[in-house]
Amino acid sequence: MISVDTPDTDSAARLAPLLDKLDDALQAMAQAPPFARAGRVGRVFDIARRAMRESGGCAALEARTPQLEACGVFDGSDWASPQTLQPTLTRQSLRSPNPDTLIIEALSELRLLAVALGDYHHPLISAEQAHHYLKQVLALNLTLLFNPPDEAERETQGKLAQLPRLLCRYLVERIGFTYILDAMVDEVWRLLRQRPLQVEPIRQMIGQMALCQADPDIDPRASGQGASRLISSLFGPTQACREDPGVAVYAERLAAMDSATLQQEATGMARAMHDTGLVSPYHAVLMRHLLAEGDYLLGEALGLSSTGRDCMLCFHQLIRALIDGVASPTTAQGLYGLAMMLERGILYQPSLAPALWRQLALTPGENGCERLRLAFGDAAAPEAHLLAGVLCMMGLPLGVGQGNNPTCQSARALSMWAWNDPDYMLQMVARAARDDEIVMHFEGRPISSKTARPGLATTLPLDLDAVSLLVVPHLDRIYAEMGRLCSYRDGDPHRWINPEFHGWWVGRGFRINVDVGSGRLDRPELFLRHFYATYHPFYNGNQPLIHPQPAGIAVTDSAGRFIGWHAITIQRAALGPDEQMRVYFFNPNNDSGQDWGDGVQVSTDGNGERFGEASLPYAQFASRLYIFHHDPHEKGQPASVPEEEIAEAMGYLQRSWGSERMA
Repeated sequence: MISVDTPDTDSAARLAPLLDKLDDALQAMAQAPPFARAGRVGRVFDIARRAMRESGGCAALEARTPQLEACGVFDGSDWASPQTLQPTLTRQSLRSPNPDTLIIEALSELRLLAVALGDYHHPLISAEQAHHYLKQVLALNLTLLFNPPDEAERETQGKLAQLPRLLCRYLVERIGFTYILDAMVDEVWRLLRQRPLQVEPIRQMIGQMALCQADPDIDPRASGQGASRLISSLFGPTQACREDPGVAVYAERLAAMDSATLQQEATGMARAMHDTGLVSPYHAVLMRHLLAEGDYLLGEALGLSSTGRDCMLCFHQLIRALIDGVASPTTAQGLYGLAMMLERGILYQPSLAPALWRQLALTPGENGCERLRLAFGDAAAPEAHLLAGVLCMMGLPLGVGQGNNPTCQSARALSMWAWNDPDYMLQMVARAARDDEIVMHFEGRPISSKTARPGLATTLPLDLDAVSLLVVPHLDRIYAEMGRLCSYRDGDPHRWINPEFHGWWVGRGFRINVDVGSGRLDRPELFLRHFYATYHPFYNGNQPLIHPQPAGIAVTDSAGRFIGWHAITIQRAALGPDEQMRVYFFNPNNDSGQDWGDGVQVSTDGNGERFGEASLPYAQFASRLYIFHHDPHEKGQPASVPEEEIAEAMGYLQRSWGSERMA
């Protein structure tokens, strides 16, 4: 469940002096003549911003609504007339890079919360109007409730990006989830269709739905069948645990079942798991019980096709050991990773089974254990969390996300290894977990993560899956060191870094449409023509992409404005259901559905995407691309690309990030 402003002694100690300073600033502002107040509001905003970060900060600011209003904090701004405010505009103001805009929006929301709850009377807006407004705000900003900042927010807001999340969580805790339940259900299903590895925020959302459905004051029909499917998938996936009796009671019921009933349980568990991508704690209890019943029911409970079942039978001792390692209520999500790994058939690679046996015997070092405990707690052993993370990453290579960190290259590398070379990924995991060191080579020169200087991440991240938690800090330092080793060379360093960092399958051919020195576009039409000739099936001899390739995009916001550079993987190019050519790509975020402006809305479902893929029509994707790799021996047919195709992509480019970069 979400818990905001929970008691924290250290935080309370930090908050108290801030509130004293805030009261002094408010008093000084109230006593100043009206013409001088504008010069003093900055201090109020600065203290309020710092107070919001602390436990109890939002509540303290809400309680000071009368003083904030009386001293004129909102005077002379759009927020002075709350009855005219538009909920849709909060999407921009809560993501504003301007701290004053963000704080005045937050203070306005807290003021309206006080009005909605009857704690403050405002002459211009009623409690009912304020309540309705806040419901719309929360529904429009659901991503702030449970998702980490995306590229645009990280680049433009930095540390400020956490403030709107704290605010929205506080608002929803105060007014309740009841009023945004339908929007929550849609949001959960949208996220689940991407099959992310980090599902704890989604589980929290479903937990809140369950509380809402249990509340006698809430109409259970409000959220529709979608909520019931989600709730039952975690808390009652089969008939024997429909009323959520607890894992101990469920284990007793399993002991009394005959084979036919056990098969019904196994089938029901598998259906719920594959329907949502979530694994119930009851599923782990069932799997542990079925270890004594034979391989057939294990395959049923994992929901395996003939491919997965054959793979399981060929490696039945290994699969049993893996199930034994993750079949606990705390690490149950690893069972879905195991099922998807078996469906991929990758165990037939000769090196993978021995690598998994090594993983089963692996005990993380002291540092690795400490990080795993900090992130996941002590309910299961650190090695169990790591094993579950390994299985999830190998089963869902496109589900890994970078969390709230500028580590997209490291997340992309893990995804590519899990896709192309999973035994190499397991080697990286073993070295990082056991040795607390990774050694990679750059053009023959070894680079140790122990001796490399800091990378892009300024702090050791904890908002990651178990594998990323241990491996990404090492990869981040190595990636940055590779950048330093080729910093003296002309051109973009990714030309040399990507093949060395990601693997031999990365094309040594390299194209970029930006002049590194000036930042201006450099022959974008030629760049686009070669991109079409390399990846578009109509112009490359209908050659499918053999190995996914790293690429770089210029991220834009919903207004089409340039935000920054971002690493992605081109997975494939193919016709979508509407017979339109699309590029399917991996974006190393926990949520890839983003609005890049000018009608460029990234799709994650409904246009032929596989789990974890995002997609765009070819011209729209090409307009945001700025570097790509290719095999120099596979030249395609650049001359056959029609001018209208190039013109369409150029139009999207010129109307967005390229508008100020044209030569």
